[in-house]
Amino acid sequence: MATDQISILFVCLGNICRSTMAEGIFRSMISKPPYKALISEVDSCGTGAYHTGASPDSRTMSTLEDNGITDYDHAARKILPSDFSRFDYIFAMDRDNLSDLQKIHRRAGGKAKVMLFGEYAGKKKAEEVDDPYYGARDGFEIAYEQCVRFSKNFLKDAFPDVKA
Repeated sequence: MATDQISILFVCLGNICRSTMAEGIFRSMISKPPYKALISEVDSCGTGAYHTGASPDSRTMSTLEDNGITDYDHAARKILPSDFSRFDYIFAMDRDNLSDLQKIHRRAGGKAKVMLFGEYAGKKKAEEVDDPYYGARDGFEIAYEQCVRFSKNFLKDAFPDVKA
């Protein structure tokens, strides 16, 4: 079993829909044993600064709340070069953001493993979390389901000896 704590950063474009959804779900999952002692930090950000300082989209918050996650709070921020040294895993929600993150990572360096969160889809092919911002509420529900599934699969992979 891994004994070192790990840190995770979730990234989308504006940091008000998908990455905040993933962060809220992941924080909820690891808030109690056995994972609480294994994760040192969880955060989210965007590759763009469009919504810096803003709260998550109301549809993100209502989707989280409808699923029992009522204590999530976040202010949007843009990715920093230092994040690549600060976090062990940086998960992009889609391939466009992954490409942007990889470019920054090449310049910034750092220990982070930068990858598509959908690599943990549990299927042969990785999935992207589509941006629900311009759509209806069902897009947020789909993103919620994906983030729950990806989070569970990541935790199983990162801590194979831990029984949740």
